[in-house]
Amino acid sequence: MIPEGIGRYQSVARRFLQPVVARLWDFQVEGLEHVPDTGPAVLCPNHVAAIDSAFVPAVLDRNLIYVGKSEYLDDWKTRRLFPALGMIPIDRRGGDHAKAALDTARAVLEGGGLFGIYPEGTRSRSGKLHKGHTGAARLAIETGAPIIPVGLLGTADIQPVDAAMPKFFRRVVIRFGEPIEVERYQSRIGDRAVYRELIDDVMYEIQSLTGLDYVNVYAGSAAKPEPADVSASVAAPSAGARAPVATIERPLSTSVLTSEPLVPLAEVLAAS
Repeated sequence: MIPEGIGRYQSVARRFLQPVVARLWDFQVEGLEHVPDTGPAVLCPNHVAAIDSAFVPAVLDRNLIYVGKSEYLDDWKTRRLFPALGMIPIDRRGGDHAKAALDTARAVLEGGGLFGIYPEGTRSRSGKLHKGHTGAARLAIETGAPIIPVGLLGTADIQPVDAAMPKFFRRVVIRFGEPIEVERYQSRIGDRAVYRELIDDVMYEIQSLTGLDYVNVYAGSAAKPEPADVSASVAAPSAGARAPVATIERPLSTSVLTSEPLVPLAEVLAAS
């Protein structure tokens, strides 16, 4: 069951904010027809700026429920506002602490809603595209909801890492890819090879939508230190920018499997 109040004011806020946002930034939106008018879907954008979570819902005609760290609710100014706008608070300690958020995510999809999750798990401070966690794939397969890859460009320039306020009158490109259907995977729920194959396919599609450099490590991994200034490594999109061609090979599940234990879904969501 979706907790009372989650997303209550998102549709009202969207009607008010859409014309405001359209004046403050130059939006180029492509592939919006891939987002279904009804029924469930998991939206998977790349993530380089805090404002990403505002821009994607702003261009939709339906409510989009996201997970967000529970620390946002420590501030009295956001304690009620963020959940009312569609944020599911999640305790990032994972395990049983995150169970309520996990149950809510499933309820959103089983109720025919849109659910948004960043497959990279956290913001990329380098601006590169990182290896995807399998949480989105597991949610989609368990509920039967298709995954829609989303490519974001320009948001790193609008709100660089650690910037409190965004810059106005900049261009942002949002590209919605074709839905990735999951029916063929549903007989193998619990199979980590399937989860990995599906999320790698999602990351391939995001890379083809953005043209971002791909690194096969998780965002925030100590194995790959990242520069603090993401805006210096990601050029702002030009007017009429076209979707680039993917520069990474579409992976096969047999090439990406490791001996690492499968991370519990609740912990993956907690990292978002």
